[in-house]
Amino acid sequence: MPEFPPVAAPRSAVGAPLPHDSAARHVAGAAAYIDDLDEPAGTLHVAPGWCREVTRGRLLKVDLDAVRAHPGVVAVLTAADVPAVNDCSPSIGGDPVFAESEIQFWGQVVFAVVATSRASARAAARLAVFEVEAEKPAITVFDALDRGSDVLPPYEFRKGDAGAAIAAAPCRFADGLAIGGQEHFYLEGQIAFAHPREGDEILVLSSTQHPTEIQHVVARVLGLSDAAIVCECRRMGGGFGGKESQATQWAVIAALAARITGRSVKLRLDRDDDMVMTGKRHDFRVDWRVGTDETGRILGVDVDFLARCGASADLSQGVVDRTMFHADNAYDYPAARIATRRLLTDTVSATAFRGFGGPQGMLFAERMIDAVALRLGRDPLDVRKANFYPSVDAANHGVTPYGQVVDDCVLPDLVAALEQSSDYRARVAAIDAFNASSPILRRGIALTPIKFGISFTLTHLNQAGALVNVYSDGSVTVNHGGTEMGQGLYVKVAQVVAEVFAIPVAQVRITATTTGKVPNTAPTAASSGSDLNGMAAQIAAEEIRDRMAVVVAHLLGGEPRAVTFAGGRARLGDRDLSFADVARQCTLARVSLSATGFYSTPDITWDRAEAHGRPFYYYAYGAACSEVVIDTLTGEMRVLRVDILHDVGRSLNPAIDLGQIEGGFVQGLGWLTTEELVWDSRGRLRTHAPSTYKIPTAFDVPADFRVALWEDGGNRVASVHRSKAVGEPPVMLAISVHSAILRAIASLAPGVVPPLEAPATPEAILAAVRAVKHPVEGAPA
Repeated sequence: MPEFPPVAAPRSAVGAPLPHDSAARHVAGAAAYIDDLDEPAGTLHVAPGWCREVTRGRLLKVDLDAVRAHPGVVAVLTAADVPAVNDCSPSIGGDPVFAESEIQFWGQVVFAVVATSRASARAAARLAVFEVEAEKPAITVFDALDRGSDVLPPYEFRKGDAGAAIAAAPCRFADGLAIGGQEHFYLEGQIAFAHPREGDEILVLSSTQHPTEIQHVVARVLGLSDAAIVCECRRMGGGFGGKESQATQWAVIAALAARITGRSVKLRLDRDDDMVMTGKRHDFRVDWRVGTDETGRILGVDVDFLARCGASADLSQGVVDRTMFHADNAYDYPAARIATRRLLTDTVSATAFRGFGGPQGMLFAERMIDAVALRLGRDPLDVRKANFYPSVDAANHGVTPYGQVVDDCVLPDLVAALEQSSDYRARVAAIDAFNASSPILRRGIALTPIKFGISFTLTHLNQAGALVNVYSDGSVTVNHGGTEMGQGLYVKVAQVVAEVFAIPVAQVRITATTTGKVPNTAPTAASSGSDLNGMAAQIAAEEIRDRMAVVVAHLLGGEPRAVTFAGGRARLGDRDLSFADVARQCTLARVSLSATGFYSTPDITWDRAEAHGRPFYYYAYGAACSEVVIDTLTGEMRVLRVDILHDVGRSLNPAIDLGQIEGGFVQGLGWLTTEELVWDSRGRLRTHAPSTYKIPTAFDVPADFRVALWEDGGNRVASVHRSKAVGEPPVMLAISVHSAILRAIASLAPGVVPPLEAPATPEAILAAVRAVKHPVEGAPA
């Protein structure tokens, strides 16, 4: 890999802690989302219709007469109205736009009502009469195992002989864990607005992380060319993975309605419908065996992940693969078998969620480490440190179970720094003393690391394009394939372009993401938005700057390579021109000030059939130390203090990065402590509204919350300005809270591993406390 540059080049725009480009508009309520846009005269509204009585069964008949007769209804769409392919799958199929012969899950769309108002469409949609031959649904992974239904083939990684290593180990343990899913709960729900244009052209405004997929799938369903469909997204009110593939169905229905009626059409899901009809984070049942030496050094790991994937594959191949990629987290397993089953259940298809399966794999790894430490009577941090991948400076580097050499691990130094700054050892002693004299309230502390791979594991997605235009007054526009969902991607890319031209960031305007300007883009996901789109925009801007340098050299007399750009001016020797003057002179000289840039991530390979390669360009690292207190009588829990040290390389924007770390941690905290998804025995989601599903609030954010960026010089590979991705990794820092809760419960019975599930709701904490206090005879210690 490339070495660090010996001296970091001075930066002006890049590295500045600038606010989000829409921050003021967000606060003032002036940032326009799709539902805020003016509606053309005659705009129609769509509401989906579905069977509320049956989860799974054969669809015999649907009577829509009352629906069509309802005031304001213009059209009712079913599968029979789809002109080409009745499937909006992002991958291998199995996601009908409208159900035809069977209902596969509670909330599956059967028809759509197009009406003159949203209220009319929603009221009419409830008037359908269904005749369904009900079947018993498979709801849990155990139901799916009994039925023998896999949505994709089983898959595994192997490194050495895990079974033999465990059998020969001095210490052997086995355990299991249920890991819950998570609702995205974006503030802006799923929405699409379709406008028919000339001929067969349609403009689709969609709240989506993947405009290109919207374009392709709408074209496929309607039987049109990709070029006939333009998808645009200016901003989203949150995505978190829930708008990577799941935005497609609603865009397709809106576009179909626009195509059939010849009028503009809007579809905005009601919050309850949104939660019922769209996918969640995958939940898992995990069972493992581990062998260690007497100090807790891992010798072999054998783990099975059972994933509830729902009614179709959706993105389950990539999501569950990433669970496997991160089942080692920060730990160098000498021998490992990491196996998965992707199970078909009669529930809404699980989908992408921030971390894309990585959090579930890491939670397993940290629970396993905690279990080893508790049973051996050792401090969990000591066991963690004993199993870390070797540091970047080590003579020999570790190799992951999928064959990638880990040669950039900064965790030994990073964790040592956090251990000292968080005063971990003294706090452990203080907590032990507190617990010794406190029969009801118990405290716990944990310091957990993360190692998160950065790149799409579907290799062809690691590409991006950008279009940069410089105007004759020196102002600049940038368009790229990345979408803005509140994470600050637009301002970061603007900073990269401003750095190239050495002009103020305010002079650079990022325009709405649209497939009409940059084609065939990847989704904004996998924490790669800045890496890919920043690089593409930089390449385009550098091409324009090089053309400008030729003009400057001609005007001022000299060589283009001697021209420098700094402080908003182009200099050659002791003479200079303002950037605006240079742009004007280029226009007069008939020199193009427009360029496209294209970037594809280098040095990555992945052979899934062989389960071997280098799928990640680099790893992002971090660690968190969390302290909690629990009430053993009620299960109530509070986070008392959190210390975070996170590796972002050479930050493109420290203010944005700190915000991402804080927000990601709190979202992970919700997943692991309060956000519980509950399906009843009939397969109906019971937690489908804010009244029954608890996301974190401001009161859940720890009052003592200390976040710092790890500054070790930057990225060791040639990423954009040596920065590192920051979108997804911080979610997994919250695993430290779950581990701290486990340790607090474990203080009630040393040597016992509490059966704490995730999320650690008050009920789950209370159940684990009772299990520790009153162990069942014959249960594992």
